Amino acid sequence: MADSPLTWWRRQTLRFRLTCVAAAVLALALAVSASVLLSVLSSTLIDGVDESTRQQAQSVRVQADAGTLPTPISTHDGTIVQVIDAKGQITDVTFGADRLVPLLGAQARAELLRTGEAAYLDGRPYAIPGPLRVVMISADHGVTVLAARPISEIQKSLSTAGRVLFVGTPLLIILLAAASWLVIGRTLRPIAALRRGAADITHTARSRRLPVPEARDEVHSLATTLNDMLARLEEAEQRQRALVSDAAHELRSPLASIRLQLEVALGHPQGQDWQETAEGVLEDAMRLSRLAEDLLALARLDERGGVPGRREPVQLDEVVRQTVERYGEARLTVCDPVLVTGDALDLSRVLTNLVDNAIRHTSGKVEVALTADGVLTVTDDGPGIPVEDRERVFNRFTRLDSGRSRDEGGAGLGLAIVRETVRAHGGTVHLEDASPGLRAVVRLPPVR
Repeated sequence: MADSPLTWWRRQTLRFRLTCVAAAVLALALAVSASVLLSVLSSTLIDGVDESTRQQAQSVRVQADAGTLPTPISTHDGTIVQVIDAKGQITDVTFGADRLVPLLGAQARAELLRTGEAAYLDGRPYAIPGPLRVVMISADHGVTVLAARPISEIQKSLSTAGRVLFVGTPLLIILLAAASWLVIGRTLRPIAALRRGAADITHTARSRRLPVPEARDEVHSLATTLNDMLARLEEAEQRQRALVSDAAHELRSPLASIRLQLEVALGHPQGQDWQETAEGVLEDAMRLSRLAEDLLALARLDERGGVPGRREPVQLDEVVRQTVERYGEARLTVCDPVLVTGDALDLSRVLTNLVDNAIRHTSGKVEVALTADGVLTVTDDGPGIPVEDRERVFNRFTRLDSGRSRDEGGAGLGLAIVRETVRAHGGTVHLEDASPGLRAVVRLPPVR
């Protein structure tokens, strides 16, 4: 089945389509311009003939009224003049004009006198080649002056101009289309360079960038934007690879521990305390479970692209109160009513991670506070975190040396989940000194 014209057009190159559109627009503009030019030129020349003929008629009328008409009437520009009396008889003419038959009949003369406009007249019946422009003027005593001028030269001039435009316009269109083809090709050359650069970027050359043209135009902006996108993709890929590597490293330890305990138990079944072995395997399985839950939570946050799972009104004070009640080591000091928009389960997980971290490092009580302006704080009196490390601990799989030495230190994903979740809810989180201890401060925008 043959393609439709529209389908064929869409399959052509951008250079071809732009050149065709430019040539078509130019052709239309030149055609309209040529038409207007010929029309204006014709009108101007005819108006000039009419004015000159009318002036000759006026001059003859003045002479006729004064009774000083020469015989024959003399004109300097070849105008034909007939002076017709009230009876319709020709009394005076220019040299070579018909003395017996007026150029116009009585009815036509009356119509011209009434309108005062000039009219076309075929001169061939009067042995005059080509058309004429005829003007009528009335004089005294019912006398009328009929003046006519041949316009064959004007028609020849217009015909010549039309032929020149008919031949020259297509040549001009072809010339400008060729120029457009070259200019558009040169303009699209940076895009072709971008295409070649993009084709050269593979999985083995991820750090390469697209060529950026020197001109500060739209192509320059496109290349810059694409390079920024490649940088973000490369950064995201590096984070993903680091995440996979860190997750594999974290999974290796509990899996190796489970394997070792089971191999020892099976190798020496008689002297093995099976309950102790089961407890050890369960502990490692719980570590694996927590790691899997944390990875799943991060994957969901990444999948949503910084948007909470739900957008619904949440009484944050109720979430805080219910979460703190599950911990005997935590104490709720302030809990003002606060309404926020988001996901209650995600916000509960934020507080759970913060309280778990605080309990893991505190030597006494953990204090939780929620103020009416949407500020949630979790404070412990443990050793704290050095200032230079307080931002780094929010990175994924980041644990300080003190945390790595603890069996319950986790995989270093808790604070990363906290920051991603708080950002998705339009808030911020940071750590500050509690003197002694550490304070985690979460700011969420309350609903007013």
